[in-house]
Amino acid sequence: MNIDRTIAAVIVIILIIGIIGIFNIISNPTPSEKFTEFYILDGDGKAINYPTNLSVGETANLTVCVVNHEYKTTSYLIKITQDSQVLKEENITLNNDDKKEIPFEFTAGSAGEEKLEFKLYKLPDTENVYRYLYLQIYVT
Repeated sequence: MNIDRTIAAVIVIILIIGIIGIFNIISNPTPSEKFTEFYILDGDGKAINYPTNLSVGETANLTVCVVNHEYKTTSYLIKITQDSQVLKEENITLNNDDKKEIPFEFTAGSAGEEKLEFKLYKLPDTENVYRYLYLQIYVT
């Protein structure tokens, strides 16, 4: 009977350790990949009909979206340029899983090709672009 009690005690200890381990894993999950979503939407809030063919002087609307999945509060700088000219610059701070949608209106310039560039910097670094998007526009 002494051996039976020893085996039972070992099994109980193993079960207790297992339950504590499972509880610890459930209550403290390890974060997955850290990243930031950065994308643009058309005037209707969709990622399909971007204003790529415009007439001179025509205005168009876009929405610039940033979603923080960095598992910490993060500050960003969004810089929108056209032919090296800054059209819009905005600082934002987002908590983990927060999303910011920034409306952006622009006017087509002279006839030809134009390139709208959307640069996202993860502050305090303003030298290295963290995420980059662009939209090629044809103006007639």
